Amino acid sequence: MDRPNVVVIVSDDQGYGDLSCMGATDFRTPRLDALARSGVRFSSFYANSPVCSPSRASLLSGRYPGNAGVRNILMGYRTTPGLPANVPTLATALKQEGYQTGLVGKWHLGAAEGSRPNDHGFDESFGHLAGAFDYYSHLIWSAANREIVVNGKKGIGFLVHDLWENGQEVWHDGHYSTDLFGERAVQYIRRAAGREDPFFLYVGFNAPHHPMHAPEKYKERFPELPPDRRIMAAMVSAMDDQIGAMMDELERQGVRENTIVFFMSDNGPSRQSRNRLDGTLDPYYGGSTGKMKGHKFSLFDGGIRVPSMLSWPAQIPAGQVVDEVAVAMDIFPTVLRAVGGDPTTYELDGLDLTPMLTEGAASPHDELFWELGVQTAVRRGRWKLVLNGQLIQEEPRPDPVFLAALQAALAESRTLAGEQPEIVADLRGAAERWRQGIEARWEREHAARMTGEMSYAVTDSSAMRVYDNPNNPALGDT
Repeated sequence: MDRPNVVVIVSDDQGYGDLSCMGATDFRTPRLDALARSGVRFSSFYANSPVCSPSRASLLSGRYPGNAGVRNILMGYRTTPGLPANVPTLATALKQEGYQTGLVGKWHLGAAEGSRPNDHGFDESFGHLAGAFDYYSHLIWSAANREIVVNGKKGIGFLVHDLWENGQEVWHDGHYSTDLFGERAVQYIRRAAGREDPFFLYVGFNAPHHPMHAPEKYKERFPELPPDRRIMAAMVSAMDDQIGAMMDELERQGVRENTIVFFMSDNGPSRQSRNRLDGTLDPYYGGSTGKMKGHKFSLFDGGIRVPSMLSWPAQIPAGQVVDEVAVAMDIFPTVLRAVGGDPTTYELDGLDLTPMLTEGAASPHDELFWELGVQTAVRRGRWKLVLNGQLIQEEPRPDPVFLAALQAALAESRTLAGEQPEIVADLRGAAERWRQGIEARWEREHAARMTGEMSYAVTDSSAMRVYDNPNNPALGDT
């Protein structure tokens, strides 16, 4: 059989419960539901981080965020460094296997020259380099009217345009970005499928990340929903349509059967008040975690357990729901093995999921770890320990040592730490040793590169309110 094409699709700040195939009952996502039915729907799939940049770094590098060199949300200035040049991406690896490689949509792994998509294995790229931007003007709002320091110069921040094609700035004013990215993805598939070599396409939708923008035609689909939920449903529905258009093009080109299509959200839903666009400072509850504790920025499951599916009709049986644990960094070795490459030639923390997907094998992971700011977490089997877990200020402050048994319904609703001191001690020791290793490597290899004015939008996850502080110049990047 010919080598498969590969399409990786990432949504932005979409909660576990924001697809009808994942349990949403108030709106439908027919095209993603169909994609899930055509292969594997994961019920215990994790992002490697509860925020954008490190989550994407892990997906593309096959490493934990700290080992990939991106641990926090990156700023959107054109001087912002990002993914190190010496960290191979899935695009790098597939290009070496003879693949065409293309990126459409959100990058958010560095805006400085040397950190952009074409510097990391992508032959073609179209999209935005930073985090949040306006869906119509494609302007970053981050630093507008705030005092900032960039390259040693202090001044009042301003709007920054952020739409690029192969390293050159381009303008598509007024074109809704979800539709624009879907159209460009379809065009790439059409071009690439007509060539001899197989292709890899990475599509990073910025939906449903704030600002909460959607054309009226999508909002009109959900007149009965309350405003917060209505705009979320509209943004997800627009993305669902565009993913459907991509699948239709794969069918039209006769390549769908032998194309691996993977989908995930980069982290859980945002509770940030800026999602409202009306000046209200109350938390935003338009996105759903499927009743799990947590949200974006939090290491409870609501922040890192995400909707995900993988389809490869030629090789993976359809109609599966896999409850075994998997994580974003597993996609690199899984895909590379599927195309005939050798994952052992790369430094990877992720593991090949193929036996789990084709033979019903158990998860290849004994343990998984996460870290962000003051938070550290570990999952081993059904047990998960969260140290210094964070929630928005309006929710009860969790115990700093929080143990849960994740097979139980609403498992993180209360801590079992007092009932299982030996398990706590064992998991805490493992988590702290892992974190020490991440910190030591960070200091050796990455800290010097990432210090300086405004290198990161976020360096502290101790409370959500820090991200709504009007004195934070990186307001829009989160």
